Amino acid sequence: MNRNLVIGAALSLFMVGLALVSLVWTPYDTAALDIPNKLQPPGGAHLLGTDHLGRDILSMVMVGTRTSLAVALVAVIIGMAFGIPLGLSAAAARGGWLDETIMRGNDIVFAFPFLLLAILITAVFGPSAVNAIIAFGIFNIPVFARVTRGAALSLWQREFILAARVAGKSVPRISAEHILPNVSDLLIVQGTIQFALGIQVEAALSFVGLGVQPPTPSLGRMLADAQTLVALAPHMALIPGLAVVLAVLGLNLFGDGLRDWLDPRLRVVRA
Repeated sequence: MNRNLVIGAALSLFMVGLALVSLVWTPYDTAALDIPNKLQPPGGAHLLGTDHLGRDILSMVMVGTRTSLAVALVAVIIGMAFGIPLGLSAAAARGGWLDETIMRGNDIVFAFPFLLLAILITAVFGPSAVNAIIAFGIFNIPVFARVTRGAALSLWQREFILAARVAGKSVPRISAEHILPNVSDLLIVQGTIQFALGIQVEAALSFVGLGVQPPTPSLGRMLADAQTLVALAPHMALIPGLAVVLAVLGLNLFGDGLRDWLDPRLRVVRA
């Protein structure tokens, strides 16, 4: 049994479970202010303490985790939905004008640092969760396009692809029926990596005020609120920070273990 896969799956399931539970229940209303009980340490009625406005930190972390997972997941889906078809098309063209056009377009996106792209989008449309999703989704498109193209290029020279072409199958049909299934394991692993990165990105954007806006809880904004109160109430920073670490660590370990499990060559090497 792959240890990374088991530990990563356990951490990921725990964080996903926490987010799902928050859909139907949280210990306290995240919008309820309780100023007399602000900055309470963990314990008692508030298991993880309260923040500077008296809000229950456990409830905030549960909803904030849900927000981060939702933003990262939708952004990854956007990247896959556009990047995979572009990568398959570029690989099928194999050096033609379509391949060059797609790859040069990817280079243009990569030329802009992600944070600069996020600032540009939010400056035009305003800071929000939707715009954070759009920004990270756009960044994901060339990532999945490059991974798909690189994996698919070698397959176009394989015998079973030549047999499919001799059988009269069209290029789009070959890409959908033969190329995509053979690169899906690599894309799944890349998806877990981008998912973990998306959680970090959402937290970073919310930390600087470009992501999820109040009153929706966000792990990044919880960290921003805590930065001037670390000495007085360290739990305000430690708990949301730990939530980000656990979510990212779990997904990275899960992706690493999944890669080993899906690739027999790596299983042999590690054995």
